[in-house]
Amino acid sequence: HSLPFIRKRAVLQPLGLATLAAHLPATWELRIRDLHVAPLDDAELRWADAVLVSGMLVQSASIHDVLARARRLGKRTVLGGAAATTSPDAFPDAAHVFLGEAEGRLDGLVAALEGRGPTPGVLSPPGLDRPDLALARVPRFDLLEVGAYSTHAIQVSRGCPFRCEFCDIIEVFGRVPRVKAPAQVTAELDALRRSGARGSLFLVDDNFIGNRRAAAGILAAIAAWQRAHGTPFDLVTEASIDLAAEPELLRAMVDAGFSAVFVGIESPSAEALASAGKKQNLRVDAVEAVRTLTRAGLEVFCGLIVGFDTDDERIFERQAELVAALPVARAMIGVLSALPGTALWRRLEREGRLRGAPSGDQFGRPNFAPSMGEARLLDGYRRLLARVYAEDAYYARCARLLELVPARGGALLPGALPTIARTAWRLGVLGRRRARFWSLLALGLRRGGRAGVARAIALAIVGEHLLRYTAEEVLPRIDGVLAEIDPARAERSAA
Repeated sequence: HSLPFIRKRAVLQPLGLATLAAHLPATWELRIRDLHVAPLDDAELRWADAVLVSGMLVQSASIHDVLARARRLGKRTVLGGAAATTSPDAFPDAAHVFLGEAEGRLDGLVAALEGRGPTPGVLSPPGLDRPDLALARVPRFDLLEVGAYSTHAIQVSRGCPFRCEFCDIIEVFGRVPRVKAPAQVTAELDALRRSGARGSLFLVDDNFIGNRRAAAGILAAIAAWQRAHGTPFDLVTEASIDLAAEPELLRAMVDAGFSAVFVGIESPSAEALASAGKKQNLRVDAVEAVRTLTRAGLEVFCGLIVGFDTDDERIFERQAELVAALPVARAMIGVLSALPGTALWRRLEREGRLRGAPSGDQFGRPNFAPSMGEARLLDGYRRLLARVYAEDAYYARCARLLELVPARGGALLPGALPTIARTAWRLGVLGRRRARFWSLLALGLRRGGRAGVARAIALAIVGEHLLRYTAEEVLPRIDGVLAEIDPARAERSAA
């Protein structure tokens, strides 16, 4: 519901596909087709000699559909990426399943597609399982329709030093963060800029500060590059919440042009954090850490989880109170999921509590037997989402954010004026929340001038999606799941 305001067709570039393309033979003719942007027609499949597919578990239905269509047309198929690496047995319909990262490991795949040598179904090249990122090449941004996306993407590092039980990042990428050299990062920025990209740029690292010394060097290089090129990018990334205890690193991020960061808060329960191995969060006060990050100039997006074994029914109220205390408009709240290959998966398997592989869908049934009971967990989760994404709650958090975050910037990006006009008309004149819209803009103007107004407009646009999506899609879907689990509940609700 937010993309029409900014006239974009998708949120984030498919960086994995562009990265893979850079490592395939230069003699191959390549095309990238992103199904977020447009459907894939048969003419494209007929053009290809081979179809290489990548996706996440939540996209499994689409993956299977593309593989089936390509197979019907007689095309060799390969599946790689996150879903393939963690759940290779779930995709027997791919001719080849490639496990792990691409750098320095593609010889067998290339040979298979060129008809040379053996052609095993599962390609898991030995050695270089976690390749040195010095091998990484500049992604093929030229193969992407850059103007279709609201946010561009690069990756600086892989891996995270922590031991969170539920996280598959440390299983796939390891606990020793690998980091690109500053010159590699600025080369990618150069390539993006040449492609015409401007505006929001997401550094998709799962923990940008996993290697803090290396991050400091990267930040200095990015800051110098931004100054030399007129600051074309507004940067966003993910980091552990203990970033708030690193004032020099925090200042360097803001100086480099970062305006937002995603942090995993997960839970207000110390017992839940300890049991999940998220000990780094036990060393900080979450509310004060978020306020520190916000006051420094970073809008915080946060992740929260319900369904830990130590949770009881009080957790939903505690989570709601935590979110209400934060200057955070965007709170991503999910039910705990046991991802394949994680420490959580292994423990639940030993305990006989697994119910099969996860779908990646946050609004379905959990793939394990939760300690508080499935119906109670989903009912509490539904109430929590309804409360957090009620109009009053959302706009109150937006106001708290605008009051605390310092104003930065002032120059309008190309295309900003038409976006402002569309937003003012659709939300400020026709919208059902028009009074809230103008109140938020007035607060943005008072607190931050032009930059404050720009942020207020962005929050209103995002809110239009989050409020509508929660009410129109998410809550009814959870209701449907609850009706399956407890038909009597559905009858009582109807009555």
